Amino acid sequence: MFSIRLLPEFRFWLDGLKDQQVRIRLARRLDKAQRGIMGDVKAVGEGVFEMREHFGPGWRRYYTRRGDTLLVM
Repeated sequence: MFSIRLLPEFRFWLDGLKDQQVRIRLARRLDKAQRGIMGDVKAVGEGVFEMREHFGPGWRRYYTRRGDTLLVM
C-alpha cells in the first residue's frame, strides 16, 4: 500500500486534459498504484520510475518513491 502525492504541476496537467476518459483511466491507474498494484513500470534512473500506459499515444507518468509515498511528477 502506498500513499500517492501528486505534485502541483502533475495535477495541473491532469486537470487540463480535455479527454475525460483519458483522465479517468490515468486516475484509475493511480488508484491501483495506491493499493500496491504497480502494473507496467520501468526504472529510468536516479530513483525515478516510469509508469507506462499502452493506450492512445502511450501515456507516461514519472514518480519517485519516498518510503511508502509515491511522488508523481
